Amino acid sequence: MADISQIVIFGASGDLTSRKLIPALLRNFAEQRFHKPLQIIGVSRSARSDVEWRESLDEWIPDDLRAAWSGFAPSLSWRAVDASVGEQTQGLADHLEALAEGRTANRLFYLALKPSLFAPTIRTLSSHGLLDGPKDPKLGWRRVVVEKPFGRDLPSARALNRELLEHVREDQLFRIDHYLGKETVQNILSFRFQNAIFEPLWNRKHIESVEISVCETVAMEGKRGAYYDSAGAIRDMVQNHVLQILALVAMEPPTSMAADAVRSEKVKVLTALRPMRPDQVAEHVVRGQYLASPVRDRGYLEEEGVDPASSTETFVAVRAQIDNWRWSGIPFLLRSGKALHKRYTEVVLRFRTPPLDLLAGPSEGEHCALRPNDLRLLIQPEEGVRLSFLVKRPGPGMTMVKSELGFDYSDLDAGSSPPAYQRLLLDAIEGNATLFIRGDEVEAAWAFVDSIRAGWDQEDVPMFGYEAGSHGPEEANNLFVGCEGTWSIGP
Repeated sequence: MADISQIVIFGASGDLTSRKLIPALLRNFAEQRFHKPLQIIGVSRSARSDVEWRESLDEWIPDDLRAAWSGFAPSLSWRAVDASVGEQTQGLADHLEALAEGRTANRLFYLALKPSLFAPTIRTLSSHGLLDGPKDPKLGWRRVVVEKPFGRDLPSARALNRELLEHVREDQLFRIDHYLGKETVQNILSFRFQNAIFEPLWNRKHIESVEISVCETVAMEGKRGAYYDSAGAIRDMVQNHVLQILALVAMEPPTSMAADAVRSEKVKVLTALRPMRPDQVAEHVVRGQYLASPVRDRGYLEEEGVDPASSTETFVAVRAQIDNWRWSGIPFLLRSGKALHKRYTEVVLRFRTPPLDLLAGPSEGEHCALRPNDLRLLIQPEEGVRLSFLVKRPGPGMTMVKSELGFDYSDLDAGSSPPAYQRLLLDAIEGNATLFIRGDEVEAAWAFVDSIRAGWDQEDVPMFGYEAGSHGPEEANNLFVGCEGTWSIGP
């Protein structure tokens, strides 16, 4: 067995390393979750000393981890490397060997880099033998973590997959989506498959619609506008976060919780998403851009770094269909946007009404029967489960009122949910790929998203304005048909 684990972070001078990765590793260290001594090597083109790097991280250390920081900080070292320069990469290899001091080492390479640098960095590491483990895998492993976005469309994702897999095996490659590290996202699986009362109802016979909302109040704070204008809501949120949640909600029971068993079921869902013809997009998709309002003095087109003539969407809502036995005919209503009224992520499963309203009699005309039962899975910032149902109001007559059963994670008295990166980094070190995205998952998600983008490119699809701080474009409500209801306004 390897004696130590080395974590090599490329792009270590960036915010992700300071705000997320180092605090996550520190928390795992404080909770004694590492089974081997850990060495963390920050890599960037900028020169600094080990001490200077540690001092720059000090402001990001949470107060409750201060005591552990003094024992953790000595494991951090810095190396100035330009991965495009072979001599510098060889110097990194020599540095890692020197740190190991003759011990066998596991190595995790974390690419906190621009996506355009993924393939060149992997290629350089491979050419210097840094991705080749010992002949006996028990003596050490080599793994690579890459951040999203993984491609910007299906062709680029396929090309990136091909190039990376020329140098690493699929089982060495960990594509990370931090949403999958959230406790409440993981709880979707346990809630479904560990509770016998829900799974029998989790299908087209009993569920009328499924809504998935990822709503944000933030807009283009800082200098995010330049990046966002090249991505938009459908690339930035729907292709990854939203479709990953959809896959967990809609997948069939896996044969086990082994990584490939879970991921294979997710792929089946994503490949069953019905692609849209360009002429269908305007009917099934609504896109929008936020406008100036009393809560924000400038609209998207006035933001720093944004093209004043931009057609990039800051809001998107989709009426999607899954063509499989369990979900055929059931709409999945997906929504994500910036500068909205409230920050929340939730899943709402709306159950069908009883076949006959015994109290009011058959419905007539355009009257819609009250939908008494929905199940809400709250992912953030509130974390829990809500189940609604009708009860009789005390007193004469049979007046029904809506009531609710609820559970909050805070009720478990286990403290706040651990940060997503804490779980995901530990899983990567332990080789558990269940919560990471396989290459075919990425490609299946892009295939669906690209069908929508093709409609935007080929058809005259309107861009609707909505005031910052509102619920989004009113036109998004038109994606609900008949008596299906309307969008949730959040917890």
